[in-house]
Amino acid sequence: MPSTPASRTAAAFFDVDETLITFKSMFDFYDYFLDAVGHSPEEQERLRADARSLLRPGMPRQQGNRLFYRRFTGYAEAEVAKHGAAWFEHHMAQGGVFNEDVLAALREHTAAGLTTVLVSGSFSACLDPIARYVGADVTLCTRLEVRDGVYTGEVLRTMIGDAKAGSARELIEEWGVPAADCHAYGDHTSDLELLRLVGHPVVVGDNADLVAEAEKHGWRRLAGTLAL
Repeated sequence: MPSTPASRTAAAFFDVDETLITFKSMFDFYDYFLDAVGHSPEEQERLRADARSLLRPGMPRQQGNRLFYRRFTGYAEAEVAKHGAAWFEHHMAQGGVFNEDVLAALREHTAAGLTTVLVSGSFSACLDPIARYVGADVTLCTRLEVRDGVYTGEVLRTMIGDAKAGSARELIEEWGVPAADCHAYGDHTSDLELLRLVGHPVVVGDNADLVAEAEKHGWRRLAGTLAL
């Protein structure tokens, strides 16, 4: 578990997909990856549809998360990371990657000396280039099993729902920082426990359940805005 620099007195936790960035990284990256590794257009269409079927109602999010990552079985971790870096560069060239109001908040926290933490059900191939770009200090994400440099298809740790709050709580306790001084940003009901953990929760976007919580408790809200 990473240690916070002594000069930092609190942390700011950011969900990534549709909070810090404007899309779902793991599915978007998978679309890019299928093309990059040479699947035919017909195979890409079939595999994309199959992947998105994991989002169907009734599928537990943790189960869907584990099933999704089996798709990388047999691929070298370094190869997938290379494609992740290229995927991010491709998106940056197109623009529209970040919700600019959330990115501005992250940079304000960094300037104020807070430790910035990305928390996501996505995995390192997607998140590492994002973390480098925004200068995040720590990334908490789904961790895949690797043997001899190759993904086995097993997931060692998911970072979905309550796992986000649990991992954030562990860091807060390890670092000895007051939860009341910490911030958290999320867009989905699966982020609710993370938001409740800290003293300064911020709801991003217009999820009805989160908006109701924000109005009830006086939480800050951000629209999640693209740069014009």
